Amino acid sequence: MMAESMKGLRRSYRCGELSLANVGEEVTVMGWVQKQRNKGGIIFVDLRDRAGILQIIFEESDCGAEHFAKAEKLRSEFVIAVVGRVEKRSGAVNENLATGEIEIRAVQVRILAEAETPPFPIEADSKTKEELRLKYRYLDLRRPDLQRNLMLRSKIATTIRAFLSREGFLEIETPILNKSTPEGARDYLVPSRVHPGTFYALPQSPQIFKQLLMCSGYDRYFQIAKCFRDEDLRADRQPEFTQVDLEMSFVDVDDVIDATERMVAEVCREAIGLNVQLPIQRMTWDEAMNRYGSDKPDTRFGMELTDVSEIVKDCGFGVFTGALEAGGSVRGINVKGQAEMPRKKIDALVEFAKGYGAKGLAYLSVMPDGSYKSSFAKFMNQEELENLVKAMAGEPGDLLLFAADRLKTVWAVLGALRCEVARQLELVESDEFKFLWVTEFPLLEWSDEENRFMAMHHPFTMPMEEDLERLESDPGSVRAKAYDIVLNGVELGGGSVRIFQSDVQERMFRALGFTDEKAHEQFGFLLDAFKYGVPPHAGLAIGLDRFVMLLVKAESIREVIAFPKVKDASCLMSEAPNVVDEKQLEELCLAVKLPEEDIL
Repeated sequence: MMAESMKGLRRSYRCGELSLANVGEEVTVMGWVQKQRNKGGIIFVDLRDRAGILQIIFEESDCGAEHFAKAEKLRSEFVIAVVGRVEKRSGAVNENLATGEIEIRAVQVRILAEAETPPFPIEADSKTKEELRLKYRYLDLRRPDLQRNLMLRSKIATTIRAFLSREGFLEIETPILNKSTPEGARDYLVPSRVHPGTFYALPQSPQIFKQLLMCSGYDRYFQIAKCFRDEDLRADRQPEFTQVDLEMSFVDVDDVIDATERMVAEVCREAIGLNVQLPIQRMTWDEAMNRYGSDKPDTRFGMELTDVSEIVKDCGFGVFTGALEAGGSVRGINVKGQAEMPRKKIDALVEFAKGYGAKGLAYLSVMPDGSYKSSFAKFMNQEELENLVKAMAGEPGDLLLFAADRLKTVWAVLGALRCEVARQLELVESDEFKFLWVTEFPLLEWSDEENRFMAMHHPFTMPMEEDLERLESDPGSVRAKAYDIVLNGVELGGGSVRIFQSDVQERMFRALGFTDEKAHEQFGFLLDAFKYGVPPHAGLAIGLDRFVMLLVKAESIREVIAFPKVKDASCLMSEAPNVVDEKQLEELCLAVKLPEEDIL
């Protein structure tokens, strides 16, 4: 059988667009055969395209012997064109299909392309291993659930563009080939042929250029921008990702937050019919850390952290007192109603906590009869234990879990632990969407590796005016005009008010340990621009992939990207990255020197 031409035929509808309103019409539909069922004198074919699935009926009395013989040959994934009449279903209505009340009685069929048997079934909620699906991604993308994800992604991008355009934002593209600025994640480098020995870097974000656009008077800019970071990957990270990037002039924190949350609310309404209550709740970084142990807290459930350092500072349990003497903290969470959690499960939580830097985890069960069962009861008298339970608002049936270490570690451990326990106990409604703004981040954080302060956000973030005087004397206490938007415990995006005065920018670079020379070497063109009248400006970027992932409740970010990379940043389908021709390397004046262990 040779493939046939579609000459003379024109598709009148997509499969999923037909309904009872079309009964009696002659239509032409085209798509892929989902399955064919031959019942003797009648053949049923499920035809699929991106809009849905449609049932086609072939009977020889309608379509003639030639077309019936072709219908007999149809197999999964054949591409066909069908001309026929829309009818109300004679058999039972299929409740699972949008087109379940109708069928098409075929009068002719053309086989536009034959197909081999695919390596896995093309169906929603595939059970096929992800590696195999990603190797044949072009087949995987035919799955209705993935198609829904990508179509929704397209709708979200369109909604964003329409909203920002109405708000007076201009869509402006910034360069992909940039200069490397190693302050941040690792750059992807691109060698220059024309300037041997020099390299471009792919942008980690359009940060400097969008600030320059504000200097240039464009007032409100946005871009749905491709960004690249050579980082270690996680489920919600990719080496290349897309962000909704915006910048505004003559504004302060509230203006950016207002525009962003209205955009987010419109996207949620248009995409999934979700009404987001505005204004979105705000919480300072300090409050988020102390209550939830995280700067992106999941506020859909309680289990908040309680500081019990004062209560236990004179007790007999060395783990607690030792941590406090070393300048650390003791905090706990109350897992309601789990006093009788099996020891095996508690041990697994201890192991989990160790993954976040804990040396261990102390627990105390308030048993239903009011007695205490604890890993440290023998080190504390009854009164001390009672005071501790009281401080934790413990009731009979509760399980109390404690971490004692330096504050940073305690936050990390308990912040992750409350989420893990909530997951295990299924405390979270999957249909709940809880947005939050986290504001007033620290401007700088100390890096033990680098032995200096690093910018928590980036070097262009404006300190809060009232903290500016402490930038030299107590840099760790300075708060930034920075803000993150969080959804269900995932950081959706973040931004800040930018520094627009040269003297403040120079002070900031000095606080980061930059010499004036080094600052000029890396960011000279931005600092030069600052000499020529810069408006106050601020901005933000939202991770588009992440946003779509959360709205469609996908397990991984890969489910909302057409051609994603895997954990080691490679593409299983195209086999990128790959070696290149020696001649190309010569042109670029490059030689490849592999690490010793890679040489076989």
